Amino acid sequence: MGRIFEKRKHTMFARFDRMAKQFTRIGKEIAIAVKQSGPNPENNPKLRTVMQNAKAVNMPKDRVDAAIKRASSKGDSADYEEVRFEGYAPHGVGVLVETATDNNTRTVANVRMHFNKGGGAMGKTGSLDFIFTRKGVLKIQKEKMGNRDLDEFEFELIDFGLDEVAFDDEMVYVYCDFTAFGQMQKALEDLGLEVHTAELQYVPNTYVDLTEEQAKEVLDLVDRLEGDDDVQNVYHNLR
Repeated sequence: MGRIFEKRKHTMFARFDRMAKQFTRIGKEIAIAVKQSGPNPENNPKLRTVMQNAKAVNMPKDRVDAAIKRASSKGDSADYEEVRFEGYAPHGVGVLVETATDNNTRTVANVRMHFNKGGGAMGKTGSLDFIFTRKGVLKIQKEKMGNRDLDEFEFELIDFGLDEVAFDDEMVYVYCDFTAFGQMQKALEDLGLEVHTAELQYVPNTYVDLTEEQAKEVLDLVDRLEGDDDVQNVYHNLR
């Protein structure tokens, strides 16, 4: 019974760690959005999107409201800068790291350390432009689609910058050019669809296939990067 509990406890704490990381990431996104365009989501599309994503990860409303209030307070000294880093993991896998930091010197040093200790190497900004394309990725729960035909749904979105529609057992994924992100959100709202999450992501154009052992080396580096407090998102092209 002890070992079963220990395994369950480990799983539980891992889930709490992921949740805490998500809440921290969203808190920083709220701060950035409020500093850029104010605390009113009606007039701040970026903040409205972050609040929508907070709901998707079950971030309590009082924590969201507190983060908005804190970011709009004159006494708030946090001033986050969004900085992107690029590099390679072992075996030539491209890794792109998005950070939000109030101390760029610290973040540069930490990200470089993670790459070095993980057997990778940092590259120059723009060195992975041929590997990744920035796209809007909007997720809709499949059950919220009703009886809508997916082919017809795709046709309805072509004029709003649609790249493609994909789906799995639970979600429908709408991909669009990042410049069409706002108008795609509005198009889905006008169709009466509730968007589960909406994000700008770096989507791989090409992928690298590795053995299980090699893939573990890459994922160990990704885990190391994702565990850093300044890191918001990590993208890679490992298949």
